[in-house]
Amino acid sequence: MEAPGSRLEPPPLPEYSCSYVVSRPVYSELAFQQQYERRLQERKTLRESLAKGCSCSRKRGLGVLKTLLPVLDWLPKYRIKEWLLSDIISGVSTGLVGTLQGMAYALLAAVPVGYGLYSAFFPILTYFIFGTSRHISVGPFPVVSLMVGSVVLSMAPDEHFRVSSSNGTAFNTTVIDYVARDTARVLIASTLTLLVGIIQLIFGGLQIGFIVRYLADPLVGGFTTAAAFQVLVSQLKIVLNVSTKNYNGVLSIIYTLIEIFQNVGNTNLADFIAGLLTIIICMAVKEVNDRFKHKIPVPIPIEVIVTIIATAISYGADLEKNYNAGIVKSIPRGFLPPILPPVSLFSEMLAASFSIAVVAYAIAVSVGKVYAIKYDYTIDGNQEFIAFGISNIFSGFFSCFVATTALSRTAVQESTGGKTQIAGIIS
Repeated sequence: MEAPGSRLEPPPLPEYSCSYVVSRPVYSELAFQQQYERRLQERKTLRESLAKGCSCSRKRGLGVLKTLLPVLDWLPKYRIKEWLLSDIISGVSTGLVGTLQGMAYALLAAVPVGYGLYSAFFPILTYFIFGTSRHISVGPFPVVSLMVGSVVLSMAPDEHFRVSSSNGTAFNTTVIDYVARDTARVLIASTLTLLVGIIQLIFGGLQIGFIVRYLADPLVGGFTTAAAFQVLVSQLKIVLNVSTKNYNGVLSIIYTLIEIFQNVGNTNLADFIAGLLTIIICMAVKEVNDRFKHKIPVPIPIEVIVTIIATAISYGADLEKNYNAGIVKSIPRGFLPPILPPVSLFSEMLAASFSIAVVAYAIAVSVGKVYAIKYDYTIDGNQEFIAFGISNIFSGFFSCFVATTALSRTAVQESTGGKTQIAGIIS
C-alpha cells in the first residue's frame, strides 16, 4: 500500500525495435535558391511553334489519318474467324429490323414510306468509315423523325396542296395533290438533313464534342430510358393500327396516349394479335439466347425468322383482304439519283435544325457510351459529331431524313452477336 497523497508512477512504455527519423533541413532564402535554382522555361517563338506543329513524319501522319478515319485503326485488327459469322448474322437481323423501322419512321417524318428505306441505308455507308462506336446501328430514330416531321408539316401542310376538281356536277370540290405534296415534303426533309449535317460537322470541327466527357452514367441511363419510352409510345399506335396526329412538344407523349386510348375501339384485331405474338416470341427467344449464350455458338436470329414467317402468313392468308390488316404495299425500286436539296430553304429551318442536330447527337452518343462501357472501349465525342455530320450531309443528297441511332436496332445488333461496324455495313 502506498502512503496517501503519494503520486502513482505511470507504467513503463513498451520498447519498439523500429523508429522513424524525420529530418527537415533548415534553409535560408539564399541557401534555398542556391540549392534549388529556378530554371526559366525556354520560350519558343511563333515561328518555332508553327514549325513544330506543322512538322510531318510518317508516324504522326498515320496517327492523324487514324483519328480522322477510325476504320483504319480497327479494321486491320479485325478477327475474321472469331467475329465474321456473328457480324453477318447480326447484320442480316439488324437489316431486316432497320427496313421495317425505316418505313415506320418515315410516316413520323411525314414522307412516303419508301424514303425510310433510303434513310436506313445511306447513313451507315459513311459512318462505317468515320464513326468510333462499334455497336450502334445508324439510321432513323422516332424522336428525331417526329422532330423532322414537325418541320415538314409546318412548311408543307395539306392546305397548301388543295386543288379544285370537277366531279361532273354543278359543284366543284377540292382535293389534295398528293404527288406534289409528297415531292415537296421529301425536298424539305432532305434539305433539313443537309443543314443538320453541316451544323454537326461544324460542331465537330470546333471540338464541341468534349461534352461527352461530362455525360454522367445516371444522365445517360435516364436519357436512354426516356427515349425508349418515346419509342414505345410511337410504336403503340402502329401495333394497334390506330391513326393519331403527329404531336410535338413537352406533352406530346401524353397527347398521343390520350388519342390512342380514345380510338382503341378501332383497333384492328389481326394487327394487334400479330404484333403481340411477335413481341412475345422475340422476347422469349432473346431470353434463351442470353441464358444459353455459352452453349449456343451463334445467337438465334429470331428477327429474321419472324419476318419471313409473318410475310409468308400475310401473303398466304391475304390478311389485307380478309382481315383489313395493314401492309406496306408497293415501295419504289432501286435508288433515286443524288440531287442538291434547295438550300434556299435553310433560313426557314435554321432554328429547328440546331435542336435536331444536338438531340440526334445526344441520342447517338448516349447509346454508344452505354455499349462502350459494357465492352470496355472509348468513343470520341468530336469524331462522332464529324461522323454524323458527314453521314447526314451525304444522305441529304439521296432524299433521306436525319439519321442518328435507334435503341432497338442497336440492341438487336448487339444481342445477335454484332462485334463491329461490319455488322452495320451488312445491315
